[in-house]
Amino acid sequence: MRKTLITTAISAALMLSACSEPSKNTTPMSQATAETPTTMTKAPATAANVLLTPSPLQYMAPQFDKLQGSDYLPAFEQGMQAHKAEIAAITNNSDPATFENTIVALEKAGAILDRTQRVFFNLSGLISDDNFTRVEEQIVPQLTAHQDNIYLDEKLFARIQAIYKAKAALTGEDLRLVEVYYDRFVRAGAELSAADKTTMRELNGELAKLETSFSQNLLKSYKEDVIIVEDQAQLDGLSDNDIASLAAAAKDAGKNGYMITLVNTTTQPLLASLKNRDLRKKLWETSAYRAMATNAPLNIQIAKLRAQKAKLLGYSTWAAYSLGDQMAKTPEAVYGILDDLAPKALVKAKVEAADIQAEIVKDGQTFELAPWDWAYYAEKVRKAKYDLDDSQVKPYFEMNTVLNDGMFFAMNKLYGITVKPRNDLPVWHKDVSAYEIFNQDGSSIGLFYLDLYARQGKQGGAWMDELVSQSFLNNTKPVVYNALNVPKPAEGQPTLMTFDEVSTLFHEFGHAIHGLYSQVNYPSLAGTLTARDFVEFPSQANEDWSIDPQVLANYAKHYQTGEPIPAELLAKVLKAHTFNQGFGTVEYLSAALLDMEWHSIAADTEITDVAAFEKQALAKHGLDYAPVPPRYKTTYFSHSFGGGYSAGYYAYLWTEVFAADAFSYMMSHGGLTLENGQKYRDTVLSKGNSQDLMQSYIDFAGKKPSTEALLMRRGLVH
Repeated sequence: MRKTLITTAISAALMLSACSEPSKNTTPMSQATAETPTTMTKAPATAANVLLTPSPLQYMAPQFDKLQGSDYLPAFEQGMQAHKAEIAAITNNSDPATFENTIVALEKAGAILDRTQRVFFNLSGLISDDNFTRVEEQIVPQLTAHQDNIYLDEKLFARIQAIYKAKAALTGEDLRLVEVYYDRFVRAGAELSAADKTTMRELNGELAKLETSFSQNLLKSYKEDVIIVEDQAQLDGLSDNDIASLAAAAKDAGKNGYMITLVNTTTQPLLASLKNRDLRKKLWETSAYRAMATNAPLNIQIAKLRAQKAKLLGYSTWAAYSLGDQMAKTPEAVYGILDDLAPKALVKAKVEAADIQAEIVKDGQTFELAPWDWAYYAEKVRKAKYDLDDSQVKPYFEMNTVLNDGMFFAMNKLYGITVKPRNDLPVWHKDVSAYEIFNQDGSSIGLFYLDLYARQGKQGGAWMDELVSQSFLNNTKPVVYNALNVPKPAEGQPTLMTFDEVSTLFHEFGHAIHGLYSQVNYPSLAGTLTARDFVEFPSQANEDWSIDPQVLANYAKHYQTGEPIPAELLAKVLKAHTFNQGFGTVEYLSAALLDMEWHSIAADTEITDVAAFEKQALAKHGLDYAPVPPRYKTTYFSHSFGGGYSAGYYAYLWTEVFAADAFSYMMSHGGLTLENGQKYRDTVLSKGNSQDLMQSYIDFAGKKPSTEALLMRRGLVH
């Protein structure tokens, strides 16, 4: 559950074929007609705008070293103009509509716009600054209107409809593509009346503005909602490396003392170590109430406008609309699985809470367990139960060793791939590394970038995205990246990772291989462009290889001595793997249910208080349990309100069923073997959205997944 999307408003708005943003869960298509706006403020074009022509680098990897801030607006403008002409040629073609002259033509259209969008919207989450903010504010409404001009164009839809009605003559990926196009047009409002199309344009435009503001407020919060500690004594409990890292962060920001910055979740990692309860409370409250003043009004407006848009399209709620093209299909199916798991998880969480309260008393304290106490005293319980201390474990998880001898090693054993550093390729930040990925036979698969460390201007969380997507039609190979937010150590110090950070690294590379292994004709169906409640399956399945004994033995080595992690300590790590799963499951379910409840309101629902809505929604499902807050509260729930995963956060649990079942299948068939990897690659990872997604899983495992492996994985049954 670690993938965090780049959540700008365009994620929900743009659906462009050559112009797709996978991590934003966009659905690709093409752009404009005669109604495309021309009111964009023109920026001066630079002498050599590298966005206007294909990159000469391998696989058209972006020329990050030659990008200038002034490139984006001219590239967007020229990209839309060129795309408009291409779409007009398709729409006004006097020949009868065919798969080739309409659908394939749409797939090929929009190269400049595609290139510009991919670079701009990815970098806006990686190195955001005032220029990105200004351009984003200006361009998002233009792109939103640009998209509406396509999906609401009567003549273009008539051509697609004609092909859809004759789809019996199509097979395989061609048939799948036509069905996907037709469904997107209908869901975008192509069958609405002229008056309702006008209303749809207004709703989409307003939503684009609000979602952009929400995301920008959150990025601003990462910079401003920091805690400055002047007295080092208040940091008692932190390691010397942690303290040095906080000092370095303060220095980089031009501040004195020690600076604590927030990660994207409610619970902050340092809460597990800080002895000072007042500082723990301050840190937790800063996290839990961030962006309340700026984003709470936006949350209410966004939820209401989405409900109105759903009603216009004939759906009772936004959740009903949003789930219509997902594997779950209906809100009832989602509530069913969440509400089934909630009481089981809460029982376990309360058992954990009792153990923690006992530890508080044992510590000589009289206070009642509060959210800012959980992580600190849970760590004490963990140490007592498993005699396990993170400070003992982290020296065995040095970043370079984890990456090369752990993750890349596992991927070699499973898929036969090898990885070569590409120091010759330009990157967007000095801390980013570039690699080329090769098949067992030596053929090149694609390029992979890793952006590991947290920094100011970078969105919180962890995610994957594609800079170039694979397509046989366009003769392109994949160029993908992973972004994480591991704290950067002080100069000259090693990066010692927590076990959770190790799992996150494996998780995100699961997304990367999903993009890298794509073998699909059409860009609209390639790589990670699947349903939300399928795309997290490959990533979560990949996490499990981090605890495979063969893999662990290869990378869990002391960074100073090279000695393998002692068998006794490793046994404790693995035994503790399901520790605190009651807490983890409840905080996740609470966030997923909040997401669903916000998007289950009717169009005329009046909401005035975000905090009151949250409390009521959680109480409805029996999860209004103060010691365990939602993983994300509403005002910083970027999955849900920045775009991408609205009424979709449940997908992490839905796909974990697939992941746990798939891993169980592999382990019963030999585990980490090339045979297992090749079958999984052939049946799932290479297919993208080119066929029915459940069929892809059945082709792999021979059956639909069951929940048994998931419950065991989370320690909720034995």
